[in-house]
Amino acid sequence: MTGHAATALAVALLAAVLVVAVWRPRGAPEAVAAIPAAALVVGTGLLAWPQALTEVVELGPTVGFLAAVLVLAHLADAEGVFTWAGSLLRRRRESGFSDVECLRCDTADTGNRLFRRVFALAAVTTAVLSLDATVVLLTPVVVRTARRMRLAVAPAAFVCAHLANSASLLLPVSNLTNLLAVGATHLSFLRFAALMALPWVVVLAVEYVGLRWVFRREIDRPEAGPEDEPDRPDQLDQDTPTPRYALVVLALTLVGFGAAAPLGVEPVWVAVVGVVVLGARSLASRRTTPRAVVESAAPLFCLFVLALGVVVAAVGTHGLGGVLTGIVTPLGTGLPGLLAVAGLAAVLANVVNNLPATLLLLDALGPAPATATVLAMLIGVGVGPNLTYVGSLATLLWRRVMSAEGAAPSLRRFTIAGLVTTPAALVAGTVALWLVA
Repeated sequence: MTGHAATALAVALLAAVLVVAVWRPRGAPEAVAAIPAAALVVGTGLLAWPQALTEVVELGPTVGFLAAVLVLAHLADAEGVFTWAGSLLRRRRESGFSDVECLRCDTADTGNRLFRRVFALAAVTTAVLSLDATVVLLTPVVVRTARRMRLAVAPAAFVCAHLANSASLLLPVSNLTNLLAVGATHLSFLRFAALMALPWVVVLAVEYVGLRWVFRREIDRPEAGPEDEPDRPDQLDQDTPTPRYALVVLALTLVGFGAAAPLGVEPVWVAVVGVVVLGARSLASRRTTPRAVVESAAPLFCLFVLALGVVVAAVGTHGLGGVLTGIVTPLGTGLPGLLAVAGLAAVLANVVNNLPATLLLLDALGPAPATATVLAMLIGVGVGPNLTYVGSLATLLWRRVMSAEGAAPSLRRFTIAGLVTTPAALVAGTVALWLVA
């Protein structure tokens, strides 16, 4: 199949896949539409079987690494890392004040302290354990902690939503889009981190200032907490042990990511070692089960990514790829060009979701793209999704997690927070990249 009919069918299949992924009717997994769509792509000749197989093979190591990191995050949760993190959010600072003075100071600054701690914890969690860990594991802890402290939920919860996207710029392991880009540029783990460190810090600074301004009237506003739970944060904190073994394993795994590249060892094997070491303890102590470990790898989501890659390749082959190539090729690696690429990536992410946007843009950039251009694209697909719910799967998942916690977010507030932070973060992060690239 060729011509306009092929283009129309490819776009229609991609649209169907994205609609199902966004809305998930009756809780259906994303793969329920993506796998049949990929089969239709091959069956109708939109993409030849060898091309589809090549796409799957190229995505395979990246998807395998994603699965390993998701399992690692699950095991960290099973070992109590996120429960311990929740206790850190509630813990009061030691001081020389009397009990009455300390209580007054604590009441006046509790919301600000929680906001700062959640911001730092979300940034680290996203960078080290991926944005999925921030959304699925940290967000419920943050929501429940805010309620237990009798504070408004929205400020800290929106920090998790925004930083699940924008704090994922730092390391290749932080986001699936980063893994795809590293494969395209052949950057080492440490080189990627070195180039993205300044943009990451600058973007986080913009997010911090912007979100504090948006929620300035709510950060310290008291709210009613659960009536059946006593407000005893200090006692709760004392009863939460520090998961030293899990923290050491996570730290060594992170060091291993950086040390493996010069030795020619793929990061996926480092992640697998971390999974084996942490998983052996968790399984032996029955903190988790083999079934839970397998489910945490999100096999259906991994199949979704592979199938989506095939569908996106068909769309790129039949029209959109040529259009995007014509747009990005003349832009260059100067500041105007990098800003244009970041802006285009952000717009495309909010139209077709950040994962398809990444695949399309990497294809448009060709087999040997400029490193600065690819990293500018990552800023666009990383920060841009904070503007709309459909920008990333992580944001959609965050909305579902919030609804499950009885704290469904306001679309109006989400849009306002996005408008305040996203354009400024895109520009500031891209300028920082231009300075170091």
